[in-house]
This record gives sequence, C-alpha cells and structure tokens, in this order.
Amino acid sequence: MTIINHLMKIFAKDVINLQEGLHPENIAFWYAKIIQEAKDMAPPWLADKINVKQDPVLPMKFNLDISKRTVRYFMMAVDNNLSSMQNSTKMYFLKVEETLSDEMDKSLV
Repeated sequence: MTIINHLMKIFAKDVINLQEGLHPENIAFWYAKIIQEAKDMAPPWLADKINVKQDPVLPMKFNLDISKRTVRYFMMAVDNNLSSMQNSTKMYFLKVEETLSDEMDKSLV
C-alpha cells in the first residue's frame, strides 16, 4: 500500500505541474520575459517591433506581433529560457517556434 500511495502522490504532483505550466498567468510571465530579452538582443530600431498582447476575454490567447526581421531574436530568447520552463510551458513555446518557422517558410515561397 505504501508504494501505491507514494506513486499516486508523484503522479498527482506531475499532473499539477503540467496544469500550472499552462496557466495563462504562467504563459504571460514567460512571454514578458522572452519579449524583454528579445528586445534587449535586437538593434534599437527593431526593439519596438517585438510585442505580445494577451486577449482580455480569452486569457489563453496571445497575439504575437513581431516583424519578420525580429523573429530570430524572439526564437533565440525562447531557446535561452526553455531549460527554466516547466515541461508543459516548454512544449507551448516549442509549438510557437514551430508555427513561426512555418509562417516564415510560407513567406519565402
């Protein structure tokens, strides 16, 4: 019984961590951190071309408003922070990077 209880506690903790990683506040925190780092890396004339806005009605919806010239700075900032993120948050931002890459590929065709 003790091993089952111990495993159930570990499982419950893992589920809670996954849930917390996808809370809108958590994602907003990481967006703010990543955007600031991307602005710091970008040349001064491009810094204002990197923005994100959280939808007030749908808090899980974020509108990433960045110039094509600033995508690489955003992606570098994401990559620099991935190791500090919870797994579910990491997966979210990896998907954001994939989507940005796909959009950049479309614009080249």
